[in-house]
Amino acid sequence: MEAFSDGVLAIIITIMVLELGVPHEASLAALVPLIPVFFSYVLSFVLIGTYWNNHHHLMQAVQQVDGRVLWANMHLLFWLSLVPFATAWMGENNFG
Repeated sequence: MEAFSDGVLAIIITIMVLELGVPHEASLAALVPLIPVFFSYVLSFVLIGTYWNNHHHLMQAVQQVDGRVLWANMHLLFWLSLVPFATAWMGENNFG
């Protein structure tokens, strides 16, 4: 379960970084419009990293995994899988 969760979280982070987009010019001025997108990515990355770290600490304390734990883990991963969507939405709409 821990390895599966690690894989899902790695995919979530990969999707988030793919949402960043590359400017079409080679100047620093071309990066300015991406600042809100970048900051939303950083915030989301820290959030996902915090959940990943806490998940590992929790799994070290678990002695037995049953169906309830598996469903609770899937519930957590479902909500975390929405983070790339929220990150893209925040970055494109200049939430701040």
